[in-house]
Parts: sequence; C-alpha cells; structure tokens
Amino acid sequence: MNKLVKIAGGLVLALLVAAGAGLAYLFVALPNAGDTPDLKMAVTPATLARGEYLAKHVTVCLDCHSTRDFRYYSGPITPGSEGQGGSEMEEGVGKITVPNITPAALENWSDGEILHAITAGVNKNGDPLFPMMPYPLYNQLAEEDAHAIVAYLRTLPPIVNEVPRSQLSFPMNLIVRTMPKPYVPQPRPAASDTLAYGKYLNTIAACQFCHTPMNDKGQPLPEMDFAGGQEFKMPGGGVVRSANITPEFDSGIGAWDREYFVRRFKEYADSTSQRIEVPAGQANTPMPWTFYAGMTAADLNAIYTYLRTVQPVKNDVDRYPEAEVSLR
Repeated sequence: MNKLVKIAGGLVLALLVAAGAGLAYLFVALPNAGDTPDLKMAVTPATLARGEYLAKHVTVCLDCHSTRDFRYYSGPITPGSEGQGGSEMEEGVGKITVPNITPAALENWSDGEILHAITAGVNKNGDPLFPMMPYPLYNQLAEEDAHAIVAYLRTLPPIVNEVPRSQLSFPMNLIVRTMPKPYVPQPRPAASDTLAYGKYLNTIAACQFCHTPMNDKGQPLPEMDFAGGQEFKMPGGGVVRSANITPEFDSGIGAWDREYFVRRFKEYADSTSQRIEVPAGQANTPMPWTFYAGMTAADLNAIYTYLRTVQPVKNDVDRYPEAEVSLR
C-alpha cells in the first residue's frame, strides 16, 4: 500500500510540475508578438487622408470604437463619440470592453506601440488583446496603410472616457496568450492587380471574419468560408445572422452582377440614407453599411472580383429569425 501511495504521490507531483512548466511557458514565453517597433510616423496630408479612408470605410476602426445608434439602420455613429470606446459585450469567454482609441487614451502610447497593438495584438505592456478586434487580419496590413491608420488616430478629437479592461474567463485568458504574432511589414498590392488588391481589401475589411460561421469554441467551420450564418446579438435583444456572400447562385450572391454589388453599398452613401429610422418590429443589422458606403467604387469592384473566386457554398441563412419585418 505504501508503494502505491508513493507512486500516486509521484504522479501527482509530476503532473503539478508539468502544469507549472506549462503555465510558466504561457506567461514567460507568450505572447510571442515580436518587438515593439521604434518609430515615429511621417505625417503628410496624403497619409492622413489614406488613414481616414481606411479607419472610416475599410478597416472601420470607428465602427467598434464609437457609439452606434441602432435606432437607425446599420447603427451609424453617434456624433461626438468617434473613437471613445466603452461598449461592452458579454460573451461566453468573459466581458469584452472596447477601448478608447482617441488621443486622450493614447497620449502615453508611442506610434510603435499603437502599431503593435493593431497588427500584432498586444497592448503597450505586452498583454494580449482579445481578437474581437481582428488583429490576426490586421497583421496583413500593408506597412504604409498601417502607418496611415496610426497617423489618423492621432488626429481624432480627444475624448476622456475611462474604459475598464476586458475580463476573460478561464481558459480563454490563457488561450488568448497564444494568439498574437509578430507583424512582418509588407507592400500593398497594386490596385491594377484587381484580384490581389480585392483579396487584400477583403482581408483588412474583415469580410470573412463576420461572414463565416463559427463553432461553439469560436473557430470557423471548415469549408464554410464566407457562407454566412454567424450570429450577432443586437443591442436591446434579438439575433441577426450574417449573409452568405459566396458566389453560390441561390443562397449566396451568385446572382449579383458587379453593378448591383457596388450599388448595394453606395445606396447608403448620401446623407439621407445615413439615418434611416427602424420602427419597432423591423430588423436591424450590425453590418456597417453606412461605413462601407464610403468606399470607392474601384475598391468595391476589387472586392467583388475577389469574392467571385471563392468556393460557392449552398447555405440558406435565416438572417432575421426573431424580427417581424425585414428591411433587407
């Protein structure tokens, strides 16, 4: 009996040592996001214009980091809240709070630290960020575009808004440490290469991120890229599912020609379409149409070109399962 006790004790000790070594690795070696770049952005009118265009209409940083008014279709920004953060999302992984990204909150951040957060997924202290902010996709930002976004964020009106840090539950608080990775600067594809440029825009606009269904662990379902069905909880209750945007004819956008695709976005570009009231019982959507409407027709054309090349997937999505009436 004493021998069995000793063996059992030895096994328990070995497990504790292994667990301790694993935790030590997670907290010492990870996250592996590389070094924070030591840089100061060169700011020009062209850089700021590009950064504003991306932050408002492509990467849509201001979509999540501002207050959206869902009394109106697509939740346009509440004027004066640009970049202030503060939104809370209760997810199965804990409470996620959206940070303030105005100069009031980033005053003590260097340009390199902001760039590192966007592209590698760690804050100025090296702590991992939860990828609700899709840094795995922003990791593929072209260097000049990443720099332009940082430069533009510096120009936002400073808003004092203390936002608590996100609180992740176990085991996500450990898993998230494995997610950041070093940013490798790369050039932007030439706009003349419509397919490559469209794929790039699709990536940094996070089309696949929202339009691919996930399993209960937050992982994309295999062979369902762009097939829609991911659920989003709406403010005030209710669920909306993302659309199938594969080129499948019946359940996707295979019947959309190029002109209709572009027009579908641009119809929200004028001021009268920015504040469409949503009556009670009608469906709303988190899809930021009013943000993406500011994309150029050329960029929307490039995204369409790329989407025509993805695998068609038959997936009929009930987009508004709880709404009485659907606007779209």
